[in-house]
Amino acid sequence: MKWLGLAILVVFITPLSLMATPTAKLDLPTPLGYVSDYANILSPQWKSQIRSVCKDLETRTGVEMIVVTLPTVEPLTNAQDYASKLYEGWRIGTAQQERGILLLTSMKERQAVVVLGRTLLSVVSPQKLDQISERHLVPMFRTSAYGEDLYRSSVLLATAAGQTPLPSDKKATSRSAGFWMNLGVVILMLYILWRFTRPERRHPFQRWRRGEYWGTGQGGFGGNFGGFGGGMGGQGLG
Repeated sequence: MKWLGLAILVVFITPLSLMATPTAKLDLPTPLGYVSDYANILSPQWKSQIRSVCKDLETRTGVEMIVVTLPTVEPLTNAQDYASKLYEGWRIGTAQQERGILLLTSMKERQAVVVLGRTLLSVVSPQKLDQISERHLVPMFRTSAYGEDLYRSSVLLATAAGQTPLPSDKKATSRSAGFWMNLGVVILMLYILWRFTRPERRHPFQRWRRGEYWGTGQGGFGGNFGGFGGGMGGQGLG
């Protein structure tokens, strides 16, 4: 039930049973980056080119694409079941909000599988998967041109998946907003501290007692009052 959000394309070259071994213990290999060539069918050149396609796709769109080759999917009997468990075990595309692609090739079983994350179901159509299968995945088992066909398959998958927009990182936005808010508060506090600790701002009550603020104004008013008083006195004598 938990794999209903995945689209899986299986290419069968020889008639094989579709029943997996439910009780068999499955030891998943360790991921080796964008390309895990455990079957040793890729030359360094093709491996590098496939890696570049995967890296560019994730940089541009956030879609994580992993290409895996295996000598066999035993103890399971088909690559579809193995790919499902590998996709889940490696958590492909989980950090990218279900934006993952797994392209798995099994040599002994002569099967190739594409697993798509839930978010990519609307952009990588079944018609596109059929096209990749017919042009590259099926022929590569006959021609043994694994490097070229897996590279071209990854390019077609990346082209189709590249139509998805970049996911919005709400958490990163929230953290960024919180950082700038905290920085603003710190700057404001430093400004207030600076305003009230400048040399000319020190000990204001001492200055008031010396008359530098209210004493000056009062003295001026007192002088005016004295002048007014003098005028009054003059009028009285007259």
